[in-house]
Amino acid sequence: MAKKSKRFREIEGMFSPDDIYSLQEAVDILKKCPPVKFDQSIEVALKSGIDVKKSDQQIRGTVALPHGMGKTVRVLVFARGDKAKEAEAAGAEHVGSTELYEKVKGGWTEFDAVVATPDMMRDVGKLGKVLGPRGLMPTPKAGTVTNDVEKAVTELKAGKVEFKNDKSGNINNFVGKLSFEKGKLVDNIEAFLSAVAKAKPSAAKGTFMQSLAISSTMGPGLKIDLNSVEGI
Repeated sequence: MAKKSKRFREIEGMFSPDDIYSLQEAVDILKKCPPVKFDQSIEVALKSGIDVKKSDQQIRGTVALPHGMGKTVRVLVFARGDKAKEAEAAGAEHVGSTELYEKVKGGWTEFDAVVATPDMMRDVGKLGKVLGPRGLMPTPKAGTVTNDVEKAVTELKAGKVEFKNDKSGNINNFVGKLSFEKGKLVDNIEAFLSAVAKAKPSAAKGTFMQSLAISSTMGPGLKIDLNSVEGI
């Protein structure tokens, strides 16, 4: 059996894996864990009660996190002409059409979000094997297939994130950085969960949000009392 590190042993003494914490308590514990050499991300793991086999019970939506993600979001925009200029002016890192399509088709993925004008989707739709597994395929519902590329790029840069359930009905998303002030982390998490609650499919029966946990990249996963979360 591998010997546990000093940091791991310290963390083990700070919480109980069987306990359920308030959101505020959990954020406190994560922030008190021994530090590492990089700014860790905070992730929310939500188990829903949807029936994933039914198409009318899928969860998908977007939310503008009030304090952003704590990182520079690299935006790629598929557009031509004036719309390409609009995207560049809004701060998109990568803008283009055919040449950019070929680059992504070849496996290049040095970006965090993708926006496309509707006229580009005939080609962009063929990039499903590259963009799909990474959750980067633009969609009208997420506001990333649009002629208003300036708005789309600006929102993504400001902290707008997309969420959707996986094949088990779970939703896992990053919601900020451990270096954020406690209040800002709580704000982001509550805003995220509120948006998920509003995206509840009308066909879903029973308890929609069944369990919640939050964790940091190199920290523990902590179970959260959903009653301690405001706005859901």
